Amino acid sequence: MRDLGLAPPTVTPFTGGLADSVFETAALDPTLPMLARRPDPSSTTWEEVTAVELRDEVTDLAKGLIASGITPGHRVAIMARTRYEWTVLSYALWAVGAEVVPIYPTSSRDQVEWILRDAECVAVVVEDEQAVMTVGSVCGSLPRLRHVWQLDAGGLQQLVERGEFIPLATVESLRRIVLPDSTAAVMYTSGTTGRPLGCALSHRGLASPCDTLLAGWGHTVIPPGEQQASVLAFLPFSHVYGLVVQGLCIRGGMMMGHEPDLSEAALSAALRTFRPTYFCAVPSIFEKIYKNFLRTAQQAGRGALFERAADTARDFAAALERQRLGGGPGPGFDLRLQHALYERTVYRKLRAALGGRVCRATSGGSPLNRELSLFYEGIGIYVNDAYGLTETSGGVTAQPPGREMSGTVGQALPGMDIRVADDGEILVRGPSVFQGYVNDEASTRAALRGGWLATGDLGRLDSDGYLTITGRKKDVIITSSGKSVSPALLEQRLRQHPMIHQAVVVGDNRPCVGALITLDPDFLAYWRESLAVRSDARIRQAREENALREELARAMAAANSAVSRSESIRVFRVLPETFDVASGLLTPSMKLRRDAIVRHYALQIDAMYQARSRAPRDHVVDELAHWDDADNVFR
Repeated sequence: MRDLGLAPPTVTPFTGGLADSVFETAALDPTLPMLARRPDPSSTTWEEVTAVELRDEVTDLAKGLIASGITPGHRVAIMARTRYEWTVLSYALWAVGAEVVPIYPTSSRDQVEWILRDAECVAVVVEDEQAVMTVGSVCGSLPRLRHVWQLDAGGLQQLVERGEFIPLATVESLRRIVLPDSTAAVMYTSGTTGRPLGCALSHRGLASPCDTLLAGWGHTVIPPGEQQASVLAFLPFSHVYGLVVQGLCIRGGMMMGHEPDLSEAALSAALRTFRPTYFCAVPSIFEKIYKNFLRTAQQAGRGALFERAADTARDFAAALERQRLGGGPGPGFDLRLQHALYERTVYRKLRAALGGRVCRATSGGSPLNRELSLFYEGIGIYVNDAYGLTETSGGVTAQPPGREMSGTVGQALPGMDIRVADDGEILVRGPSVFQGYVNDEASTRAALRGGWLATGDLGRLDSDGYLTITGRKKDVIITSSGKSVSPALLEQRLRQHPMIHQAVVVGDNRPCVGALITLDPDFLAYWRESLAVRSDARIRQAREENALREELARAMAAANSAVSRSESIRVFRVLPETFDVASGLLTPSMKLRRDAIVRHYALQIDAMYQARSRAPRDHVVDELAHWDDADNVFR
């Protein structure tokens, strides 16, 4: 094993609980804008909420919780999208020493029942009537559940009114007895296999990565000439990444807006009106934004211009990277000239789509493709690709300022240690590692080995401590010939193609590696129009299918160029529908449920391999373009 970590920075020792930062900021800078909210979802204006106003809202709500019998150690679930009330409620709960149990609002009835029962929640806050009905249907099996409050029915205002007689001193006395190692949240894993496990995270654990990032990276979130950073929170607070974004804003004095609607139209409108200075997202969103840029340019007849500008951006960023890592002189004169030209004609227009003020961004949840990272850096938005997981309160690595390396997730955060075991599994330890799984000592012992957390992720460390994620241990495919294949790289390369929306590599106990893919509906529609095949319906459909097969074969060849021949994709099939949360094929955090996908498409996978085995050996080189006659990509 190799053990690499950085020395801790100078960070003020953490005392008390997470709610203290709300009260401390209000005392030090009462007029500082902390949150921004819209009068209604369709509004284009944002109203600022100052530090003292936020404190007062948190205090009033905390009084209502006390009046309702919520005491230190009680667990209260929040089953809602990312919205203003989520932030106020979570800090009110922490102010009285209660523990937050986030639940994805899209969770099924069985999932809701399991989490509420396993966490022994005494109350749950839901968003709408549908969620009330879901919780109501399982109340009979939850004897500890005493309260169900609905946000859209004025539930929080009712709490505030109920607590009017509670003195301020009661809130203060409860807040001051919260200890750093008290449990702040019980966050349930996405449950890609089996029952989700509840990760107990302490106040110190959730604060530690936030304070470390603010101490070492805080200066990077504010553009030159700006006085305060601003972040649009749209990632689910039910996921640890979203909770870290909230913590960074509250602890760092960054103004935060909320966007609960993750549709492309709603998010785009919120970015244009809120105009954040920093952007936090997952790789799939960065991929989608890039594909939208490309499609829009092609529809305007400027596709070739965009591709030249994108190539220049990547070349420019790669030259900058070599320079900051001591491997080159930086961009040459011609490259700087080209980049300056595209800055005036292309790049600033692309940045305008994110509001026009974003200076940097962070990607988390899964690794970001190097080429995509270089593109964003080249257009003026460096994307800090970082690594963390629920069991580490979100923070393990980040890109070191001034020494960023695209294609990696950076180096260990100061205070965190990383090891890579002999089998490639990443092991970590540090102050943000969780307290254990609720009600599951066996799983806790299996995950924590001598103080080190076994992450289940595979990776490699270079000599300078940069970590590269290569996949998940449980996702490794072993073909019938005994070849081990990690699907992550192939899937990432496939998604680079603008036509491909999702990709799942399969091949366990099969003679070769295969892939199931779904197509991007927007890009497919544009692509079909651009073919301009004018003939009767049958001939047009045949020509479209042939052209699509060729396009996807090129995508497979591009993905295969990153791996050895024995690891390459030999067969693939296009599925008629995309994977989504409702079908149970994606987790609420948008990760693939591989086992569920393989079971759901077992017949299609069998047919894909049977078609390959029937194919003549001299049919097509590498059989990449071989399709079963029954396939119809436009079903």
